[in-house]
Parts: sequence; C-alpha cells; structure tokens
Amino acid sequence: MGGLSLTHILILLVIALLFFGAKRIPEIGSSLGKGIREFKNSLKEVGSDTPDQPLPPPPPSTSASVPPSGGEPKRLNQ
Repeated sequence: MGGLSLTHILILLVIALLFFGAKRIPEIGSSLGKGIREFKNSLKEVGSDTPDQPLPPPPPSTSASVPPSGGEPKRLNQ
C-alpha cells in the first residue's frame, strides 16, 4: 500500500513506451540527464561565487542625510 513494486514500474514503463514511442524515450532520458547536470553545475558556480575575504564595512553615513528621530511630528502649515 505505499511503495512501488516491480509490477507497477513495468506498467508505467509500458505506458510511457506507448505514449512517447521507442525513439523518443532515449531522447527524453538524455535531455533530462543534461538538465540535471546543468543544474548541479550552476549550484557549484553559485557556491564558488562567495568571496573568500569578508566585504569591507560600508562608509559611515553623514548626520545631514539622516532625518531626526523621536520628538513631536512636524506639522504642515495650512
């Protein structure tokens, strides 16, 4: 009741053979293998893109560009 037995796998393979045809099955397997290989390579590239040295700290911000915090809210003249 949960797993695939050999009979289930054979039935699925026969259905795939009837649906796609004998010539398309190797092409589908090949393209699927290439896709998985490219995915693994892209994961390796992303992992190697991380810098070995830590990033320098951001420059200190000036107090003129930072709005004052706290206090009463400013009122608009009407």
